[in-house]
Amino acid sequence: MAEQTDAPGAQQFIPPQAGTLAELRTAAAGCRGCELHRDATQTVFGRGDERARVVFVGEQPGDLEDQKGLPFVGPAGRLLRRAVDDAGLDPAHLYITNAVKHFRHEVRGRRRIHQTPDRVHIVACRPWLVAEFARLRPELVVVLGATAAKALLGPAFRVTRQRGELLPWPAAAEHPADFTRTPVDTAAAPAARLLATIHPSAVLRADNQDVAYRGLVDDLTVAARALAG
Repeated sequence: MAEQTDAPGAQQFIPPQAGTLAELRTAAAGCRGCELHRDATQTVFGRGDERARVVFVGEQPGDLEDQKGLPFVGPAGRLLRRAVDDAGLDPAHLYITNAVKHFRHEVRGRRRIHQTPDRVHIVACRPWLVAEFARLRPELVVVLGATAAKALLGPAFRVTRQRGELLPWPAAAEHPADFTRTPVDTAAAPAARLLATIHPSAVLRADNQDVAYRGLVDDLTVAARALAG
């Protein structure tokens, strides 16, 4: 698939009066901010607790997510849920989303093969991510893989170099002002942090899945300890 070089972006599809994640989710169904909507079944928006302590940001929906309209319901999602449990994170207080909301793929016979989003797709879809964060107040942001890291932290960030390291949020973002909110009660707002790790799909592709999975759990355990502390 040839690289897309231009897209109008999602900003024009985000209603300024949308005050809740549910309203954003409804509006996102009509997004035409890049060409990915043409071949996707539907927009796959984030899901979970609007008061979540932890926000997970992945890459894009896969084939099953595209069909069901929910993020992380395929094999990678099942592995992530197991890793969350093994790390001691409370699944009831999570919000899960993706940097890109449509499934980028190419068709080979009857199969739809995942294609990594280009930078233009990340940039075009980023307004949805910013809008989601404007309605969330996590204590911890967990970035899953390189695409999510590029969306939040910029193209120079390397997950392989800084995985498992606690960074300040939103100060670590490429454009911190996009994610800065002034809480009603500033004194009660916990200092937020960010942690990058591999995407669970990378575990499924690894030559040694046990070692890769253990690394993912170790990173998420750092997140769990940060919340406990």
